[in-house]
Amino acid sequence: MKGEENMRALRLYGPGDIRLVEVPIPEIGEDEILLRTKAASVCGTDIRMWQNGYRGVDEEHPLTLGHEFAGVIERVGAKVPFYQPGMHIALQPNIGCGICDRCVAGNQHLCDDYKAFGINMDGAFAEYVRIPAAAIAHGNLMVLAEHVPFDQASVAEPFSCVYNGFSKCFVKPGDYAMVVGAGPIGLMHAMLLKLAGATVMMNDLSEERLAICRDLLPGVLTYRGDDLKGYVMEQTRGRGLDVAITANPVPQVQSAMLDMMNYGGRINFFGGVPESKQPVPINTNLIHYKELYLTGSTRSSIAQFRKTLNFVEQNLISLAGIVTDRYPLADVLTAFDNAKSARGLKHTIVFD
Repeated sequence: MKGEENMRALRLYGPGDIRLVEVPIPEIGEDEILLRTKAASVCGTDIRMWQNGYRGVDEEHPLTLGHEFAGVIERVGAKVPFYQPGMHIALQPNIGCGICDRCVAGNQHLCDDYKAFGINMDGAFAEYVRIPAAAIAHGNLMVLAEHVPFDQASVAEPFSCVYNGFSKCFVKPGDYAMVVGAGPIGLMHAMLLKLAGATVMMNDLSEERLAICRDLLPGVLTYRGDDLKGYVMEQTRGRGLDVAITANPVPQVQSAMLDMMNYGGRINFFGGVPESKQPVPINTNLIHYKELYLTGSTRSSIAQFRKTLNFVEQNLISLAGIVTDRYPLADVLTAFDNAKSARGLKHTIVFD
């Protein structure tokens, strides 16, 4: 510890109201850990919570945001097993109850009573984070190899969510795959698809993001025109897509993908659509006659989180290019503004 009693934290007080304030450094119990934050990345969920507020959060009940993070163990409670001060740690932020059938099956991220850093408990846009006993006992912490950069470890959480969706698509070498949406999520989908041996195409309205994609992933095909189906059929010689990922919140994209699929094609609706735009019209005859598989995915399990960090540790995938902008905590409001405006890809707060 540095000895000071307070730390800086970015707190949500209501819709449109986030403030960088001083708060007490968390005290820990004998079965808890105090983590010194080294990197925390801005997520679309953070932006939505900032813009729209979140249930239970107000002037009297503020919340420290941030659920994509990594750090160094500062202090360990007397009854905490295994973990020691100085260990490099990344955290899967969703803590299940540990009792329900979903938790027992390893799907604690689907628990009806889950808690999550930066969502319904204080998160990591702060110099220190209290890690409760449940996160330790349920395996939410992963010890990082020292060569894994903290900024890359901080984006392992969204990467593991991508891996969750990827795992439902049964990708095989030689498959034709399309990702619609070339933001950080779409790019991570493309990384996994390419690693699995697929021929990968990407579509987006932003030429800037498609250019970043071409720089990061040589060999990935990009398209920005008005005839996406025509482009797909040309590239696949009329066969259609084996895998499609909708990494965006646009209902028309979800509807349109079915007509571009090969027989037995798999579609992952990764990006959620605002409830105000539901229901999304789907041609069920295309599902029936083409024997299509439509899947959804949300969040990720602890096992998936650890698996994706192993990819980074083993140098199978580099997430360095995903983090395009880095800021000190003092500039966190600028990071939020830039993330809201979709400048660059991932905006990450780095701590001394």
